[in-house]
Amino acid sequence: VQLQASGGGLVQPGGSLRLSCAASGSIFGIYIMGWYRQAPGKQREFVAAVPGAGITNYADSVKGRFTISRDNAKNTVYLQMNSLKPEDTAVYFCRFWRSGSDFWGQGTQVTVSS
Repeated sequence: VQLQASGGGLVQPGGSLRLSCAASGSIFGIYIMGWYRQAPGKQREFVAAVPGAGITNYADSVKGRFTISRDNAKNTVYLQMNSLKPEDTAVYFCRFWRSGSDFWGQGTQVTVSS
C-alpha cells in the first residue's frame, strides 16, 4: 500500500489550500485516516483524523479552520485548510492506520507567507 499526498503549495496568510491523499494497492477494511505535520526543527504533530463517517478529531491549533473528510470508495482523505497562518507552515503527512497496520505518505509542503 502506498499513500500519495498532493495539494501543498505557497499561500498567503488568510488563504486556503486543500490537501488530498489517496491510497494505492490492496487496502481492505476500515482504517483511521489522518494528517500530521512537521515544521522545521520541530517534532511531527497530529493535525486531524477521521476514524469513520461523521467522526472527526482536530488539534486545538486548527479547530474551526481545518476540515478533514474521507471518501472510502476512493480510499482518499482530504484536508481543507482555511484561514491559514504562517505557523501552519510545515510538511504535511497523511496516515492510514489500524491495529496491525500503519501507512504514511511521503509528505507535501505547505508554506504560508506573504
